[in-house]
Amino acid sequence: MNSQKLFFLILPITIAASALLLQSQSPNTTPLLPIGRPVHIKAPLGLPPVPIPPDNPPTAETIALGRRLYYDPILSLDNTVSCATCHAPQYGFADPKPVSQGVGRRTGTRNSPTVLNAAYFKVQFWDGRAPSLEKQAEGPVENPVEMANTLATVEERLNADPSYREQFANAWGPKPITYEMVEKSIASFERTVISGNSPFDRWKYGHDEQAVDDSVKRGFVVFTSKEKGNCAACHTIQENYALFTDNQFHNVGVGFDMGQFTDVGLYAVTHNEADKGKFKTPSLRNIAQTAPYMSDGSLKNLKDVIDFYIGAGNSNPNLDGEIHVLDFLSGQERADLKAFLNSLTGEVPPNLGPPEEAVKTQAQK
Repeated sequence: MNSQKLFFLILPITIAASALLLQSQSPNTTPLLPIGRPVHIKAPLGLPPVPIPPDNPPTAETIALGRRLYYDPILSLDNTVSCATCHAPQYGFADPKPVSQGVGRRTGTRNSPTVLNAAYFKVQFWDGRAPSLEKQAEGPVENPVEMANTLATVEERLNADPSYREQFANAWGPKPITYEMVEKSIASFERTVISGNSPFDRWKYGHDEQAVDDSVKRGFVVFTSKEKGNCAACHTIQENYALFTDNQFHNVGVGFDMGQFTDVGLYAVTHNEADKGKFKTPSLRNIAQTAPYMSDGSLKNLKDVIDFYIGAGNSNPNLDGEIHVLDFLSGQERADLKAFLNSLTGEVPPNLGPPEEAVKTQAQK
């Protein structure tokens, strides 16, 4: 047999072997998708459609499962801390303490942001280190000062629980429980934790002039005017909806003291010097319910927040260019601005509190 014939004989075998090798080295790219009844999450007046990732469409079963998990301290090392411990519905799905307490009463350094409307954020956490609600649900479990647990331990506990095995099977099919199922279920529940149809929305988008009083309307001018508060530069208001966040990061001086950064914020993710002291712009929806304020929980009430910005934040090398002294605002304008912020408290859907299963679990423990 000549060399040319030998080459063509070997070539198909080589290609087939290479294909098998590549197939064995490639990870399984088939996404884990829920089963069950699809659910359309309807956005209320003032909000755009809820962003839904293609690999985690909401179903009635995953939302119910995520709700149970959200309130169950089984996620924490010693069964004392749940998601709701730091993001409680009675406090606007936030925490009234400047910083939350985790396992063993350990404390972190940042205020717990509200879960309300978190579905609209492009990234999660004050420093944006999680790209989705799904990935955010991993962080607290593994954080040593929050739940201090491991994802593997959570999987073991849930697989050992008959009622959870049944509920996971209904939501994801009859297979071993994985943490991917856990985080996707929690994220699906959290996407239902939305709030709109506030007095502001009914006035601005519902065109109901009676929905708010004149003080709120004047406060809206202070909030949006570039010659006044210019708050809307970061807490944006669109033509047909308002997220009250630009989904960006800004330095207003929080985390800077005595000439140095005490919290570097976004820099911890990007390692860009210009990002030191930058934090994600929070939404202002339901802001009246979620005191204290700022990433460190240092401002106790809305008056303190307004005074902070009137004084141009806290000076530091990376202070945002939009921050400047607003001491020209009159006492009336400041009161009107506060009235406007109070008008952003909207309605929340029913059935966001602890489900019956979580109540039973708590009682058993």
